[in-house]
Amino acid sequence: MKKLVSFIDSNFIIMKKICLLGATGSVGSSTIEVVQSYPDLFKIVAFSFYENEIKGRRLIELLKPKVVAVKSKKMAARLRLDYPAVQFTYELEGLTELVIRDEVETVVTAVMGSVGLLPTLAAIKAGKEIALANKETLVMAGDLVMEEAARNNVRVFPIDSEHSAIFQCLQGENSSDVSQLLITASGGSFRDYSRADLRDVSVSDALNHPNWSMGKKITIDSASMMNKGLEVIEAKWLFDMDYDKIKVLLHRESIVHSMVQFVDGTIKAQLGVSDMREPIQYALGFPTRMPVKKPVFFDLAMIGQLRFEEMDFERFPLLQLAFDVGRIGGTAPTVMNAANEVAVNAFIEGKLPFLDIETLVYKAVYQEKEVQKPDLTILLEVDKETREKVMSWI
Repeated sequence: MKKLVSFIDSNFIIMKKICLLGATGSVGSSTIEVVQSYPDLFKIVAFSFYENEIKGRRLIELLKPKVVAVKSKKMAARLRLDYPAVQFTYELEGLTELVIRDEVETVVTAVMGSVGLLPTLAAIKAGKEIALANKETLVMAGDLVMEEAARNNVRVFPIDSEHSAIFQCLQGENSSDVSQLLITASGGSFRDYSRADLRDVSVSDALNHPNWSMGKKITIDSASMMNKGLEVIEAKWLFDMDYDKIKVLLHRESIVHSMVQFVDGTIKAQLGVSDMREPIQYALGFPTRMPVKKPVFFDLAMIGQLRFEEMDFERFPLLQLAFDVGRIGGTAPTVMNAANEVAVNAFIEGKLPFLDIETLVYKAVYQEKEVQKPDLTILLEVDKETREKVMSWI
């Protein structure tokens, strides 16, 4: 990989050219804020959006990209009429076309779900730097993705606040000195609910996250603790760490984003406000830290206390399932992820009670005979078959 030159240099300033997948989502919006804060350092030359055409049009006019990927051929044709200077692609193939373009240097993968896998792999094969906010890419195919990254000498920078925290704590340290990774969890919307309380919860209840403002799917995953399970599997691949060395702690304040404990007992933690601009900026600017423009007020003395609690795996069975599935490996994580995506979408659409998300995910995982060492074709087939199966159950 090309050596990263310091961004703060009076004689030589790099303009990093970015492809942003998922521009209209919450992570995409935060990425755009970072780019606009440092217009001499970052430029979004390509981006994608799916259904939010009104916001997508605003971003085309704001960012003036060379190429944009959208949901459908029909949408692309409509946009070409209004923006003839912009090239439009569409569907999954369009995302792949976007990331491999010559003018793109860094790909920020901020789309939700399994759709992030193929374009991320394509970007890695094309030698693009990756800033990853799409958990499903590594959950589905962590082995394949990280092998491809090593083969092409590509750095994969984490954008999730928890993984960015671990990444920051590991700087200057030897991986052999790590005792365990401590991933913090807010507990989500239902952290104080009993299992009985969960029987009649609504979608609006689940979307009422106490600490973070996120998209619907990730907020529902936070409520079920599947989101933290996906992060555990992601951490295994990002940091080449055994599952026995990964622990999740309930941390209600979401101030300590994660920690690393070393063999001498020392614990390093990364603290900050619930502001996605910080980990995004750290990934894009690495190894240089830059001020966050218009920072959110942060004063530990005002916070007063930081609480940490053991996770209750009986209360949050999907978190335990993620550890189990991660250890099984092979196609098992792909099955879990696909089943969860379908079940969560059904819950959001009012077709499924909240607790049935768990039921369907467990059913899918334990009915599937996992394949060890699957190639990409097998993973995609298993993903498709699982989705069809779970949809038929619903």
